[in-house]
Amino acid sequence: MWKGQTVHARYVPFERRFAYNVTLIDIDIDRLGAAARQSPLFSVDGPGVFSFHRKDHGARTDAPLRPWAEQVLAKAGIALDGGAIRLVTFPRQLFYKFAPISLWYGYGPSGDLRGIIYEVNNTFGETHAYAAAVSGDRSQQEADKAFHVSPFFDVTGAYRFTLRTPTDRLGIVVESLEDGARLHMANITARRHAATTGALLAIALATPFATLGVTLAIHWQALKIWLRGAQYRSRPDLPTASMTVAKPLVAIPPTLTKDAA
Repeated sequence: MWKGQTVHARYVPFERRFAYNVTLIDIDIDRLGAAARQSPLFSVDGPGVFSFHRKDHGARTDAPLRPWAEQVLAKAGIALDGGAIRLVTFPRQLFYKFAPISLWYGYGPSGDLRGIIYEVNNTFGETHAYAAAVSGDRSQQEADKAFHVSPFFDVTGAYRFTLRTPTDRLGIVVESLEDGARLHMANITARRHAATTGALLAIALATPFATLGVTLAIHWQALKIWLRGAQYRSRPDLPTASMTVAKPLVAIPPTLTKDAA
């Protein structure tokens, strides 16, 4: 599992920044049975203090996850040739789960990271996937916005993703851009920890409603932004396509160094 922090920074029409701690699970989607046996505090497709449910991701069914992931990656021109797919996401904690973003890392047979799926969810229960080819330990992709996330930003402009290939550290930056200018930035930085029963118990006791807290924090920050005068945008219709291909970029702007990767 991964323990770290997420930071959100807004730049227009005023500056605002906040951060909170996060705990993420790291699942090999072809070895869910092994994950379920790792601790009595963690289950797969069942109740538990912490759990992972296939229906929370991909096609939103109880079917195997690999066919969906391979189909999405194929649309971005990526073939894994049977390599592993690891899903990094927020766990269900007790009865609840909300994952603003989940990261699907697609590897080749030799362990080289070939592709990434950024599975984005909003608080209305809607989801969209952005997929891209990956090369190198630190990579960057850009895609036109296609999905409504924040009620204070239009679905215009682009997203720029900066990704660190996970080893002992995990890093991702997501920037919202309009005509090349940054409107908003969100990142996750985390370090790998063993998902032992003791570690899970400590998290459960220290933050028994952490996953619910993610949703509450989003709405609390939105209220503050609205009270400061940010313009509210109504939720538009969902895009026709359920996924968008992100284009890999060659150069990574040096201004991103302080944000995450």
